Amino acid sequence: MDAKWRARIAGGAAGLANGMFGGGGGMVFLPLMSREKRLTRRQLFATCVGVIFPVCAVSAAIYVLRTDFSWGTALPYLLGGLGGGFLGGRLYGKVSTTFLKWVFALFLFYAGVKYLL
Repeated sequence: MDAKWRARIAGGAAGLANGMFGGGGGMVFLPLMSREKRLTRRQLFATCVGVIFPVCAVSAAIYVLRTDFSWGTALPYLLGGLGGGFLGGRLYGKVSTTFLKWVFALFLFYAGVKYLL
């Protein structure tokens, strides 16, 4: 199977995970995209974020249109997330990729434990 088909299948898996769980597509993309040896760690993280954005936008639009979405509940999280995303983007080039990798792994571990309990 050629690289383009593997990428399309990975994209489909990430979109499926994102749509079913309301997130998590990046957790599918990151390890699969890391197999591309031509990307540095910084390029890998940036590309993953750039790819997951439209996937999340599609999932969000479907959730908003097809469910009883609560803007009142979502708005404070959205505003905080936008601020945090802006700050994270500004700090991104100033933080070591090793630190980012460990923080990401710890976050995934914490989230996994919380989901199981």
